[in-house]
Amino acid sequence: MTTHATDSVVWTHNPKNVAFIGDYLPRQCGIATFTSDLYKSYNSFIPNSRAMVVSVNDTQEGYDYPSEVRYDFYQHDQEAYRKAAEFLNAKDTEVVCLQHEYGIFGGPAGSYILTLLRNLTMPVVTTFHTILKNPNEEQLLVLKSIADLSSRVICMSEKGRDFLINIYEIPEEKIDLIPHGIPDMPFVDPHFHKDRFGMEGKQTLLTFGLLSPNKGIENVIRALPRIVERFPNLVYMVLGATHPHLIRHEGEAYRDSLTKLAADCGVLENVRFYNEFAELNDLLEYLGAADIYITPYLNPAQITSGTLSYAFGCGKAVVSTPYWHAEELLADGRGVLVPFGDSDAIADQIINLLADEPARHAMRKKGYMMGRDMIWERVIQEYAGSFAKARRERMSTINNQTPYDMGGNGSSAYKLPALRLDHLFRLTDSTGIAQHARFHLPFYEEGYCTDDNARALILALMVQEAGLGSQKLAQASDDYCAFLNHAYTDDYRRFRNFMSYDRRWLEEVGSDDSTGRTIWALGVCIGRAVDRNTSTWAMSLMEKVLPSVTDMSSPRAWAFALLGIYEYQKKFNDDRLAKTIQRQLLDKLMFRYTETATDEWPWFENVLSYDNAVLAHVLIRSGVSHLAEIGLKSLRWLVDLQTSERGHFQPIGSNGFYTKGQTRAYFDQQPLEAQSTVSACLAAFELTGDEQWHRTAIRVFKWFSGLNDLGLPLYDTQTGGCRDGLHIDRVNQNQGAESTLSYLLALAELYSVQKQRKEVKSVNVAISSLVNG
Repeated sequence: MTTHATDSVVWTHNPKNVAFIGDYLPRQCGIATFTSDLYKSYNSFIPNSRAMVVSVNDTQEGYDYPSEVRYDFYQHDQEAYRKAAEFLNAKDTEVVCLQHEYGIFGGPAGSYILTLLRNLTMPVVTTFHTILKNPNEEQLLVLKSIADLSSRVICMSEKGRDFLINIYEIPEEKIDLIPHGIPDMPFVDPHFHKDRFGMEGKQTLLTFGLLSPNKGIENVIRALPRIVERFPNLVYMVLGATHPHLIRHEGEAYRDSLTKLAADCGVLENVRFYNEFAELNDLLEYLGAADIYITPYLNPAQITSGTLSYAFGCGKAVVSTPYWHAEELLADGRGVLVPFGDSDAIADQIINLLADEPARHAMRKKGYMMGRDMIWERVIQEYAGSFAKARRERMSTINNQTPYDMGGNGSSAYKLPALRLDHLFRLTDSTGIAQHARFHLPFYEEGYCTDDNARALILALMVQEAGLGSQKLAQASDDYCAFLNHAYTDDYRRFRNFMSYDRRWLEEVGSDDSTGRTIWALGVCIGRAVDRNTSTWAMSLMEKVLPSVTDMSSPRAWAFALLGIYEYQKKFNDDRLAKTIQRQLLDKLMFRYTETATDEWPWFENVLSYDNAVLAHVLIRSGVSHLAEIGLKSLRWLVDLQTSERGHFQPIGSNGFYTKGQTRAYFDQQPLEAQSTVSACLAAFELTGDEQWHRTAIRVFKWFSGLNDLGLPLYDTQTGGCRDGLHIDRVNQNQGAESTLSYLLALAELYSVQKQRKEVKSVNVAISSLVNG
């Protein structure tokens, strides 16, 4: 069979389960504020986000964190980094987003964070908040190592990207340039907010951020005498708590020195210190009240400034020293730059801006308009895009490492694994089989469903027929029958589907598919059960329910019912009611086919969704030659479509399915698709005798053991269960009933065919001996 499915896939899915690593509020730190804004914005602007935070502490006691911080650890405990990785691996985390700043992690140049990254199993996207132009050897090695362990890296400025490429040798295609996010604040007149601070009628300057000597605030204070001489009502507002590390070592010595300097300069009445770490709402009011924002930093080596981003994007006129981020943001008249440590230049530019109101407002408007691209709602979409790319690239990396030497694709060379029922019994209790699991443990909170109990009954009967059953399986089979018996509702002549763990039905009548699957199970009972009581019970129930199927609208419900009729006809081939309904259902299915099928899309619907192959399967088994040919044609098309360029099974993903004429979904891949396809291929093999169909069934079955897009097994050899699906970059670790039954049903059918082939071979050998004897 030819293969023409593409492995060049475009994913647009925004990851929901993102873990943000950094320090976090209430710790007083710019990175903590950024991580908090990033988390809250992601949860606000990404639908159904289930993000969380892992925080690193600078004290062993930690902080009184909000609920989104699910895990925290001490920065100087290297073993804690490994345990944090174990925690993230145990969660259903799709992407980790690391906020990197050398000083918030332990070890030389913050190297302990590498312990965490090396132990993660999901892709990492790292935001670099500090990118040094002249790193020492340790700093260079640590940043390069973080980049190597990250699927994507993010920087916030063009200069940062240039440094990453040319100094740290990070591939350009791995870097995403995303601006520092800012709140979405209206463009308002500063007078609107001044009364909040008793500043009515005054001109105001503002600097905010944690107070430390590298901020250069003393240079603004030295400029104030000239400014106040021209504008006596001017007030310089200095907002921010003293940096916690400075407090621990020096107390408030720096703040006291600034107060003394203001007094010495005769401007103490014109300076107001606000010794607080302002929350966002308060901060926006401070910003709103400012006529001019000033960042007088002393060091050019600042690749990112959150305070500058906030002020600039909120429409403030800005005066700044020319550190790297300021040079970039304030270019083209969006602000004014002054030399480092030059109080006279600061005074000149502030006087000019206060005296020229039109120029000041024009500057404000330029910054505000550019800042529209920096509001969190837009920045978060770029982060989500980077996360999606990271998952795609992680999948591509794993895909390139997929082991393809798995016993060959030839069916004769492949040894079927042992049929183990451990997990089936683990999920089964006296009520029936539990619907879902968390990892390998039954998740009773989500109860039971008729769909799974019908599948479980089919499996039990197939295994018993093959002579592989046990007393424990016989008891489980009775439990599945009892569940289906209780699910029947005479008012509707159909079956309920969902039951809570306390045995309450959650609906009056279930889906069409659940009734169709139950008819399939009843047919298997009648056609294969050795126990007369079981077949008699199934016969009685099937006669009540079967006529209702013709009124259903689901093609899959028709197909499941047809499979039940075929099983029933193994024993009662001449039942006229069954034949009539069989004919009606085949006609309905063929009408659907003629309505939608084309040469390029020979299928029964305009969408490929779930359990697809069963539609072709029932035509192949119809016993009508022209219907069987259509079934074989549609199955060939479906198999080709679900074969990757590298030759492995690549089922339609449930995260969007595949609508005709649109982009198909490649993930999340479900075990149900593999089982359905194996079963249909074996039906084609039984009809045609073409060995290629048996080889295809084996190849599709190998999807369970790792012949798939990620090269990862879904079948768990330790538990005997099957994991719930293949995500874009990992396996879903839960082992629910549908997945486990899909694996076991596919394996049981392959064993059945293997047994038949051996029996045929034995007969042929015996005949040959007689002929030649």
